[in-house]
Amino acid sequence: MVGIVLAVIAGIIVLLVLAAILKAVRIVQQGFVGVITRFGEFKDIKNPGLTFIIPFIEVMKIVDVRETPRTGDRQQVITRDNVAVIVNATIFSQVVDVRLALFTNSDYLVSVDNLARTSVRAVFGSITLDEAFSQRERIGTMLQTQMEEATDKWGVRINRVEVLEITPPEQILQAMALQKQADQEKRARILESEGQQQSAVNVADGQRQAAIKEAEGAQQSDILRAQGRRQALILEAEGRAQAIASVYAAIKAQAPDPTLVAILQLDTLAKFAESPNTKLIIPAESAALLGAAQAIKSVMADVPSTPSS
Repeated sequence: MVGIVLAVIAGIIVLLVLAAILKAVRIVQQGFVGVITRFGEFKDIKNPGLTFIIPFIEVMKIVDVRETPRTGDRQQVITRDNVAVIVNATIFSQVVDVRLALFTNSDYLVSVDNLARTSVRAVFGSITLDEAFSQRERIGTMLQTQMEEATDKWGVRINRVEVLEITPPEQILQAMALQKQADQEKRARILESEGQQQSAVNVADGQRQAAIKEAEGAQQSDILRAQGRRQALILEAEGRAQAIASVYAAIKAQAPDPTLVAILQLDTLAKFAESPNTKLIIPAESAALLGAAQAIKSVMADVPSTPSS
């Protein structure tokens, strides 16, 4: 009987030892930390890995220190210009001080969600509907700044806030669609007019260039014709000069006397007389011509006449 009792006691002791060992050994996963309290009082913070605590005296609570996205519920807010819109945002928060997160707030996750709702209402109440649609990044920054003023006391950091949804009433959507269509038609008309203007400018520029080219061509043609006429006149004058020089050289080579000169003058006058013109102009040197004719007459008189048959 005593042996059985001892065996039972030994078994109980072994079970207690095993339970104590299991209670003492803890494993903290990566991305988490362990907060140890002793009799309810904060004692230590354990980093990821294998750790030990005093069983039945110390208690370890695991806290997630990773960045956690929390998407809030869709809620209706009123903008500064009194337009009711449906808004939804995602809060990216992270515990940076586990001691503050556990012991200064009963539930920091619920507190962050409630703070996000009130911050969204406050921020959208300070902007207009147009600003809400065009300044989402600014709205996220404003929400983050406003929330950090409270979450810093809880050991929670707000990394960023992203506005997922901004839905105005149906009539506002229809008005915005009409405005967008009008803006697109306006831009289309502007682009069309700019295209026509540019086309007209290009056509005018082309015509101007063509006129310039045509004028330059005509000018070059006139210059070439003038040069040709000038060259022809020069060649004609040179030919006449050469002819006169040749005639003068031939006459000079024959040593002409006054009688020969008079004959040449009469020959020239005869050629003028053969002209189809009805008028004959007698040169001022007619006395000389008459003298030449008298000389010829005397010469011919000296020539013996041929006896008639």
